[in-house]
Amino acid sequence: MRKIADVKNIVIKIGSSTLTYENGHLNLVRIEKIVRYIVELMNRGYKVTLVSSGAIGAGMGKLGYKNRPKTIPEKQALAAVGQVALIHLYQKFFSEYSKNVAQVLLTMDDFSNRERYINARNSMRVLLEKGIIPIINENDVIVIDEIKVGDNDSLSAYVSAIVEADLLIILSDIDGLYDDNPKENKSAKLIKTVEKIDGNIKKLAKGAGSKFGTGGMATKIKAAEICTNFGIAMIIAHGEKPYNLIDIVDGKEIGTYFKSKDKKLNHKKHWIKYSSKKEGVIYIDNGAVKAIKKHKSLLAIGIKKLEGHFEKGSSILIKDMENNEKGVGLINYSSEELSKIIGKKSDEIEEILGYKDYDEVIHIDNMYID
Repeated sequence: MRKIADVKNIVIKIGSSTLTYENGHLNLVRIEKIVRYIVELMNRGYKVTLVSSGAIGAGMGKLGYKNRPKTIPEKQALAAVGQVALIHLYQKFFSEYSKNVAQVLLTMDDFSNRERYINARNSMRVLLEKGIIPIINENDVIVIDEIKVGDNDSLSAYVSAIVEADLLIILSDIDGLYDDNPKENKSAKLIKTVEKIDGNIKKLAKGAGSKFGTGGMATKIKAAEICTNFGIAMIIAHGEKPYNLIDIVDGKEIGTYFKSKDKKLNHKKHWIKYSSKKEGVIYIDNGAVKAIKKHKSLLAIGIKKLEGHFEKGSSILIKDMENNEKGVGLINYSSEELSKIIGKKSDEIEEILGYKDYDEVIHIDNMYID
């Protein structure tokens, strides 16, 4: 039996390959079974959030497309048609068990903007407290490259952080993470537990998604990294067997289990690292690198140069002079102000700018350190 930490709040992500047949039409039998087992989890006392792909795939089936279109307007049109079909189907199936659903369509802007992030967090907390199942997808109808998450594996990880889940279950078209590509190597072995996501694990993330989806193993590893750093465990399991949902919470060794870190990031620092939009870059000297590693705030004297145009409060990448990323933080000065005080002592700032709001350029409480 697998020992999973106390789980009460679960996010389930269902990929397009699980929801649709090869021709793009929705697999109604499988969807109904998944709904049945989600209801079983809820009846056992679990809170469940569902991140569902399939809108474009459903639209393809509705409109008779055989292949996923390449143009953005066509994809958006298919998503508009398919999302209606998808949410209607979920509402129909869940209502048979007297469960209510809520549709939540998000973009990366909803995660990177701190105010919208908190609003989404509060609204989803209310839905879960009322026993309503949030059904979440990316808002493909309006999304463009600048504001898209891009894949629902990553989306499910961001959602897991917002709802403060204990476990993310990704249902896919594969049993889990293998030590080699199982489609090419029949001797490839399933990795049952990942204690730590390191370079070796990331190298195993090969392969693209199905023709109806956008994900692959690389996006699932990224999702696991986001989750485990926030103290959320993650499991990849095969969606062809919906009963896996019950077996997982019962502790059976289904799929690949990514163990959460014991020391998790707080909500704010997790948002800074993974969700905030990075508006610029500052480069710091070795002395400043050593200081932030000792959990000290970043001062102007340690900054050597900057890139980008940003305002006070923006999220900024912190790099050393060899271009290695050292952290991310919320800056206390605009790029215009900072350009005037680079390399200066804190007691010189007021004389240079005519005012001094902060001694620190980035306070340690507003910084994630790699």
